[in-house]
Amino acid sequence: MFKGKHNILAFIAAGLFACIPLLVACGAAPAAAPVVIEKEVIKEVIVEVPGKTVTTEVIKEVQVPGETVVVTKEVIKEVQVPGQTVVVEVERRSTEAVLSPYIGKLEGPTVLVNFVPAKYSESPDLAALVASGDLPKIEDRVGPEPLVLRPTHEIGVYGGTWERGFIGPNDTANAIRAVNHDRLFFVDVSGGPETGSKIVPHMAKSYEISGDGLVTTVNLRKGHRWSDGAPFTADDIVWWFENMYLHPDIYPGTRYELMAGGEPVVIKKVDETTVQFISESPNFILPTFMSQTSALSGHARWGKAGLGLFAPAHYLKQFHPDFAQGGLAAVKKMAVADDYGAEEWVTWFKMKNSVFHNTELPALTAWILDVPITQPSWEMVRNPYAIWMDEAGNQLPYMDKVRMRLGEDLEVLNLRAIAGEYGQQARHMDLMKLPVFIENMDKGGYDIHLDPTRHGGDAMLCVNQGYEADMEVGNWLRNADFRRAVSLSIDRDSINEVMFLGLGVSGSIAPGSDTMFSPGPEEVYRKMWSTHDVETANQMLDGLGLTEKDSEGYRQRLDGKGRLVIELQTYLSFMNFTKMGEMVKENAKDVGIYLDVKEYERSLAAQRRTSNEHHMHVEVTWGAEDIYGHPVVFFPGGSNCFNQGLAEDFRTTGEQPSAWRSPEILKIWDLYSRGKTVDTGARVKMGQELWRITLDQVYAIGVVGQTPAIQGLRIASRDLGNISERHINSAGKDNPASSHPEQYYIKADSKKFR
Repeated sequence: MFKGKHNILAFIAAGLFACIPLLVACGAAPAAAPVVIEKEVIKEVIVEVPGKTVTTEVIKEVQVPGETVVVTKEVIKEVQVPGQTVVVEVERRSTEAVLSPYIGKLEGPTVLVNFVPAKYSESPDLAALVASGDLPKIEDRVGPEPLVLRPTHEIGVYGGTWERGFIGPNDTANAIRAVNHDRLFFVDVSGGPETGSKIVPHMAKSYEISGDGLVTTVNLRKGHRWSDGAPFTADDIVWWFENMYLHPDIYPGTRYELMAGGEPVVIKKVDETTVQFISESPNFILPTFMSQTSALSGHARWGKAGLGLFAPAHYLKQFHPDFAQGGLAAVKKMAVADDYGAEEWVTWFKMKNSVFHNTELPALTAWILDVPITQPSWEMVRNPYAIWMDEAGNQLPYMDKVRMRLGEDLEVLNLRAIAGEYGQQARHMDLMKLPVFIENMDKGGYDIHLDPTRHGGDAMLCVNQGYEADMEVGNWLRNADFRRAVSLSIDRDSINEVMFLGLGVSGSIAPGSDTMFSPGPEEVYRKMWSTHDVETANQMLDGLGLTEKDSEGYRQRLDGKGRLVIELQTYLSFMNFTKMGEMVKENAKDVGIYLDVKEYERSLAAQRRTSNEHHMHVEVTWGAEDIYGHPVVFFPGGSNCFNQGLAEDFRTTGEQPSAWRSPEILKIWDLYSRGKTVDTGARVKMGQELWRITLDQVYAIGVVGQTPAIQGLRIASRDLGNISERHINSAGKDNPASSHPEQYYIKADSKKFR
């Protein structure tokens, strides 16, 4: 009925949402909100094709009180006709003019490169500590090369607590994506034309890559310090590399981020603030890894895993067997004293390096741990040595504290958000409750911001390319036409309306057309093997020999062992993947394929992937709009949802044997590997070709993407300032880190958060 993107208001106006009895009774939508109505208007487009005339165009009317605005947007599509190619006009959704009023423009703070304020200022609590002699003056804490931000809207004021919610000790990403970001570089988030792609300084000041790509030089900031006042220098990077990453027990393996041409990258100190990364083969991609969510993206995110590119050497040496007095025996003794087994000393060491658990651990983040994640109230306080400043010279962060309160379940977190108890929260917010959030905006004192992702798969079916327990099933999963046929069976538009409130883009997992690696025209690659075409799907499956059916119409195995059953594994997470899976199951029935939908707890689902037990797995293409910076889940090798063996091969040298490498998989691996060796322009072309192969092979069956369902329903209190209308929603960039919460502030007249 209401088709197209961002039409939630049309649903509400038509009364199609049942009232959800949370806190209040259902009421009318805000009076000033525009209502989006689509109607089909016939417009002839004469095309010289023997026996054919192609004629359609969709015009959208946006009805706003007092006026009617007609919005049209046309695209060109090539239609293949025997002997010729014909160009016709076809309907395409408007992506900007008919946006929901809750989807604003991309905006954020600007990093001011090589700018130093004339005078430094600090929060009143830190100024008091300086006055009492308990803290060095700010010039000595920050140094001469601060990281300066021009705030999103204005200079803020100090004070207050950012209230948030979390769901337990495994919810570490809650802080990672909000406040624990200390990567050496970041991406531009200002809302300009290079938003999301241009690399900008962060913990590091700058970088240079040699003309041959063999040497990447990173320049740190003079005077930068850990939260305990110790200098942050090149030694912290080199020590991590030599004594953690290369230590056979602490990290017994290699990472693709530190491999080039099959050979390991070497890290060397030049001086206190200069480090070089030396490769045997051209390696132009290291700054991208340092700015995206990779194993090189900072101590706060990765310390607990022994990764991150740097670590506080001065602190960790006392727990390291090569530096602790008494060696390994002493380390094991310390581990036992902390209730770990003697042979669990590596786990114990990594917990000492966890910003979520160890309140004594020095950090570089804007807020530092005060109460650990294992407590009902997980709390972080201002880092007195934080390197951030606004352009007026005020040390950031503005907010004194971040407090996350434990919620027994997701429902509790959503109820608290609806009641207006959070400063800003998107994590764990349920898109299906959007009507209730809208109803309670004024009562709760918050605004709603929808931040759609720019990747193509907020829900996709990841197909295991190495399944072996049942060879007939495994062979079908590895058959491209089988995957294509299953894909063609799916009614994505219905799933979009039911599961995503019509706010997404139905189709393949192709990244958004506004991203650098977009493979080409939307009407080609978004629709590639991703339209709803039951007739073609049945023809393809018949052509594969799956012609025998049982009494219920399901196709039979070729080995005579009965019905062909494909398991679709789902897990409990940010949205109801199981409900979506059931809709896909009903669609697949139309082509005679029985999908057995099974839901698992998230860690168990991950374990089954690692053990190669799954057939298909429902997942998100986390951050795949930048395939080189964040190649996590979208092609075989990037994730174990495609096969654990392929994932291990990809993450290491790529030289281990794997039984299921097809020519196409080898091709995309080659494109990825060679993309690291060339400059950005050439890498973009390789990435686009990589996407074309991946989409044609349908290793991942896309359903709906570019929605705000995954951490994109953002509830922001009106008591907070410098809140972006829309910020980047990406696992590769992290959000809300993508809008620099250091420059958020709590308004002086706030009665909630001060």
